[in-house]
Amino acid sequence: MENVFKYYEFSAFFLDTSDSFSGNEICFTELNETHFLIFEKNKDSYNLYVSRYQHKNDIGVNAPEILELLVENYDKSIPAHRIMIKQYLH
Repeated sequence: MENVFKYYEFSAFFLDTSDSFSGNEICFTELNETHFLIFEKNKDSYNLYVSRYQHKNDIGVNAPEILELLVENYDKSIPAHRIMIKQYLH
C-alpha cells in the first residue's frame, strides 16, 4: 500500500478528530480545490472515499460536506480497486 500512497501523492496518515472516520487515521490526495480522495486506515484494512470540503485544512477536523465510500477493504491486487483510483486521478 505504501507504493499506492506515494504514487498518488497521498498525505501522511494523521488522526481524524472530526468523527467522520470513527477516530481512525486518514490520509488524502487532492482532486481539485474542494474534492479529495481519502484513505481511512481501519486496523489492517483501508477504505477509500471521495469527499468534498470547503478547505483542505478541514480534512480530519470538520465533517465533510459530501463523503462517499468507493472501496471497502482496498486491495491493490484487485484491478477494480486500482481502476477506482485511476478514474479519479487520471
